[in-house]
Amino acid sequence: MTMATTTMNTAATETGDRPGRSLEELVDRVFEALLGAAPEPVQSTARLVHEARRLRQAGDLDGALAVLASADLKGATDQETRWAYAEWLDVARRRFAGPEAVVYSPGTGRVAVLAPSGDGSTLEVLAVLGMRWRPGKTVSRRSLRGLRPATGGSA
Repeated sequence: MTMATTTMNTAATETGDRPGRSLEELVDRVFEALLGAAPEPVQSTARLVHEARRLRQAGDLDGALAVLASADLKGATDQETRWAYAEWLDVARRRFAGPEAVVYSPGTGRVAVLAPSGDGSTLEVLAVLGMRWRPGKTVSRRSLRGLRPATGGSA
């Protein structure tokens, strides 16, 4: 047995964990230990981001955005919010790469990708994180400040 296997088996025995835990359960426990927050919110955020990354790597960008859009970041720590935001932004930029898509971020953990619709005075919501808007909603371009191109740069 290698040292890592011995250590993992010893840790599992000492903590009463059963051998054969799923990767998701182990990842949740690692993030819980690293972030130092209450188990439930950390597990929930960790599981959502982990699932979104899995979907992104499998090429399902829309699925990854949907998983992250379902996240309730109201009770999340700043670190969890930044982590979910960074993953969401990476997926959104890959999915909506192009000169017309713009990012709107009115506050920490709240962001949307928008694209021109109609005569150009309105924008259609393509994807959101931490906002009440839903994809398909149209909003006035004049009412939004701080729009940035979705490709490249930081938002």
